[in-house]
Amino acid sequence: MTYNLLRAAGASASSFHTKATTVILRTHLVHVPARIASSSRRLTLHLPQQWPSQDAWTQLFATVHAPPEKLSRH
Repeated sequence: MTYNLLRAAGASASSFHTKATTVILRTHLVHVPARIASSSRRLTLHLPQQWPSQDAWTQLFATVHAPPEKLSRH
């Protein structure tokens, strides 16, 4: 199941990560070099300024946390 989830995350992140190995996916998308801060019951993730995988991770995050599409009634 972990393998399938990593493959789906890689496909959602970028075209490079679609065909990347499991080790690359873990290194670029799972092991996030971020600092977690909490304030008033809210968590904030501080990513590094020059992180090479920032665009792919941000794309994956936006895809996963996007609001659901509105269903159209026929």
